[in-house]
Amino acid sequence: MKSHFIALVFFLISSLAQGLNPKCATQDHGSNLQVFHVYSPCSPFKPSKQLSWEEDVLQTLAKDQARVKYLSSLVAKKSVVPIASGRQIVQSPTYIVRVNIGTPPQTMLMAMDTSSDAAWVPCTGCIGCSSTVFDYAKSTTFKTLGCQDAQCKQVPNPTCGGSACAFNMTYGGSTIAGNLSRDNITLATDPIPNYTFGCLQKTTGNSVPPQGLLGLGRGPLSLLSQSQNLYQSTFSYCLPSFRSLNFSGSLRLGPTGQPLRIKYTPLLKNPRKPSLYYVNLVAIRVGRKIVDIPPNALAFNPSTGAGTIIDSGTVFTRLVQPAYVAVRDEFRRRVRAANVTSLGGFDTCYSVPIVAPTITLMFSGMNVTLPQENLLIHSTAGGITCLAMASAPALNVIANMQQQNHRVLFDVPNSRVGFAREQCS
Repeated sequence: MKSHFIALVFFLISSLAQGLNPKCATQDHGSNLQVFHVYSPCSPFKPSKQLSWEEDVLQTLAKDQARVKYLSSLVAKKSVVPIASGRQIVQSPTYIVRVNIGTPPQTMLMAMDTSSDAAWVPCTGCIGCSSTVFDYAKSTTFKTLGCQDAQCKQVPNPTCGGSACAFNMTYGGSTIAGNLSRDNITLATDPIPNYTFGCLQKTTGNSVPPQGLLGLGRGPLSLLSQSQNLYQSTFSYCLPSFRSLNFSGSLRLGPTGQPLRIKYTPLLKNPRKPSLYYVNLVAIRVGRKIVDIPPNALAFNPSTGAGTIIDSGTVFTRLVQPAYVAVRDEFRRRVRAANVTSLGGFDTCYSVPIVAPTITLMFSGMNVTLPQENLLIHSTAGGITCLAMASAPALNVIANMQQQNHRVLFDVPNSRVGFAREQCS
């Protein structure tokens, strides 16, 4: 009880120091964590410079393109199963959660990512890290793992010149270096003892999430694997809209309290990238019409990595070129507006008010119909409306804007993922 009180006081003080609304310090409960968008009133990571709508969209789209390109290339390579799965991300985190680390607990706002197994935080003395770091010297339960520990073999590029198991890796346009470590963590009110993570000592570049990364992938050092007895490899989230003025969505860990009325589609396994959540997207409907998409544009192919993944870190859904063109053309035909313009990588924009059709993603066993709020981005200043989808080089990615205000349930033991509408922001 005392440690939880200390964590609450710590977060209240840090929240006030950062100018956050006191409501943002509302404590997580049970096995439920609040999920904040990085641009929300509760986030200290909002850009210091207020970007225009167009600048914001173009910047986000550029980062998105880099992330999707990397995810597409990643699946065609031999998978490494490390603390971060050899994974690079060329994008700042979109959604963050509170994680308490150490004894007494220190609160970090860590990026939530379904396509990563990574768990790492910037530590005291880290060169190039943000001002908020984990002070491991103040934790009575912290331990640096040595080269003899089994987990050291799973770290990319380990070096064992000293007693610590050290690693170096790239992360998007950045490089990071640290030591493999272990400490107690607490998620909401759930203690997880002896959690293995990377304690960062040096970073270069600006791609690293400021207070660390909490991966929700399926690899051996992921949260799901390290908390398997507690959460039984089951979790769900409801992501708040990035335009919402409210505070948070939720991350619900474990099978308890998950929705009973929800439709599922099977999860598929790609041995080249076992952490990614592949699903079978079989067709797409625009309005009432199923558009004509070549079967190989949607087909799952573990050899090439082609197929469709559910990803919480990409913002705008991407479809491979033949699928995207078919969806886009039918969308334009139904909107029936004369002048179609473009904005950066978005090629279906309008400068007049439109009534957009729904788009239904048709998976094996379930359909997910997306209303306008999940399909369109609007400029309040310039009066521009764009279809919030774009083409991808080799991999279909169902991204977080299209997942917003849905409960997305990952049931790994039964190899399935479910969607249900839920207002969560």
